[in-house]
Amino acid sequence: MLETKIKVLVVDDSALIRQLLTEIINSYEDLTVVATAPDPLVARELIKLHNPDVLTLDVEMPKMDGLDFLERLMRLRPMPVLMVSSLTEHGSDVTLRALELGAVDFIAKPKLDIVSGLKSYADLIADKLRMCAKANIRTLAQTAKLPLQRLSLPLSSTEKIIFVGASTGGTEAIKALLMPLPPDMPAIMITQHMPEHFTRTFAERLNTLCQLRVMEAEHRQRVLPGHVYIAPGNAHLEVVRSGANYLTSLSDAPLVNRHRPSVDVLFLSAAKVVGGNAIGVILTGMGKDGAIGMKAMKDSGAVTFAQDEKSCVVFGMPKEAIAIGAVNQVLSLNALPETLIESVGQRINRV
Repeated sequence: MLETKIKVLVVDDSALIRQLLTEIINSYEDLTVVATAPDPLVARELIKLHNPDVLTLDVEMPKMDGLDFLERLMRLRPMPVLMVSSLTEHGSDVTLRALELGAVDFIAKPKLDIVSGLKSYADLIADKLRMCAKANIRTLAQTAKLPLQRLSLPLSSTEKIIFVGASTGGTEAIKALLMPLPPDMPAIMITQHMPEHFTRTFAERLNTLCQLRVMEAEHRQRVLPGHVYIAPGNAHLEVVRSGANYLTSLSDAPLVNRHRPSVDVLFLSAAKVVGGNAIGVILTGMGKDGAIGMKAMKDSGAVTFAQDEKSCVVFGMPKEAIAIGAVNQVLSLNALPETLIESVGQRINRV
């Protein structure tokens, strides 16, 4: 017997998008659109009437901006929200702000053929709605309010590299991880599941907030201490060695675990190239990407950490890594920055 369907309210000023999303969502047995709204004012009344499990929300709408509505919603009636964004630089900036305000995740409208584009990733939309319905909304609010304590690094080594993987909920988790870290940390390489345009905006936002220098990775960059390299949307990021130096490597190789960039690709390169000088961190995210790569890192001598369930928005990726014995230690997001610093120091003492 089928469990109760996940109730979805679609909010978008485009009648075409409302119709498309309704058709896509209703094609799955466990999902149903209970209502649609052309603007936030209508949506407000429909939320009271239907009590939906998940809201899809367009960023730019008439009568009330999507961000203003989201901020009020999260303050007065917190609920899972899946943002619908445009694949543009402006759209990425607004979407990242929405994630800061408490949206669980987002889908991006295709640039050209919206009809075939949306239909082509119907399964992804369905998966994200299911994930949103189960997401830890309280954790989203707590992550945004984590106290900022600038930490210092008593010891450092250019040989160490920290590798981080994340997906749903990861933009805020990565921010909370990086902001306390000092500018003389070892290099950090990050794969966060995001589309093109979004990763550059994400890196630029982080660079204004962190003591570290944060950038979207480019091909064949030297990996330097005090720098953070974020995998570009639609490109796998790996670490390679050239003589005495570590370099970034980007590729458009096939998707791994339905993703490009893939956390497994980054972690497997860390295991192969950096070995015991690597430190691995797997954060909140849907699915299993990163588990196999982290196991390879641990087997090669790396120290590995996973975010705990309580502080995760979605405990999918850390759970999978823990299940296969890939993780040395499970920690709250709040404890990770200081533990990373301690790990760097301890490992240097053992070299």
